[in-house]
Amino acid sequence: MFKEAIAEHEKNVALFPDSPLHLGHLGYTYGLAGKKAQALKVIEQLKQWSKRRYVAPYDIALVYIGLGEKDQAFAWLEKAYQAHSNDMSNLKADPTFDPVRSDPRFQDLLRRMKFPP
Repeated sequence: MFKEAIAEHEKNVALFPDSPLHLGHLGYTYGLAGKKAQALKVIEQLKQWSKRRYVAPYDIALVYIGLGEKDQAFAWLEKAYQAHSNDMSNLKADPTFDPVRSDPRFQDLLRRMKFPP
């Protein structure tokens, strides 16, 4: 139901046009739906915003997860970890990260964050 999910995320972005979180979720959904060009545009927009204001690296990692680009996702998750991003508190339970949960880098990140096993 990617079409419906994209429509809902687009509504959220229209309601909250300055929200990196909503834009990140839209980009994530674009990626899952195979709309690579749109997902990459979202990443570029988030990076542009980050030059003027705070954008959580976690939001950018979401889009890379949707695209299946694990190395980039982990690079941005590492930035979020280093920045002590409060979004990281959701990492262990967030189903968005299920595709990388078995990756040793994910387990290492959880360990460093001192999440219980």
